[in-house]
Amino acid sequence: QVQLVESGGGLVQPGGSMRLTCAYSEMSFNIYTMAWYRQAPGKQRELVASISSSGRPTIGDSVKGRFTISRDNAKKTVSLQMNSLKPVDPAVYYCNRPPVIVSWGQGTPITVSS
Repeated sequence: QVQLVESGGGLVQPGGSMRLTCAYSEMSFNIYTMAWYRQAPGKQRELVASISSSGRPTIGDSVKGRFTISRDNAKKTVSLQMNSLKPVDPAVYYCNRPPVIVSWGQGTPITVSS
């Protein structure tokens, strides 16, 4: 069973940067598209960015120009570099493997506050 472990979240000031990392437990990592999602309190989970197995990124409109996604197939990790963080960005951030979603990890929370 695939396990996803997100890390790197925390408190950051507005305009600051943070890098999230997701570790994937199985050897099959390199054949799948991976994605980052976020869920703010009281809101539905939102797709933030995805990256294909070949490394082609797709960035959501709400974070375009501020967030980038990357992957390291050797380490079986996918990362989300978040720059110019805004007060609308706080949420719990999760990774997963669309379109065949696997069990969600615990996520990593981001708080943006001065």
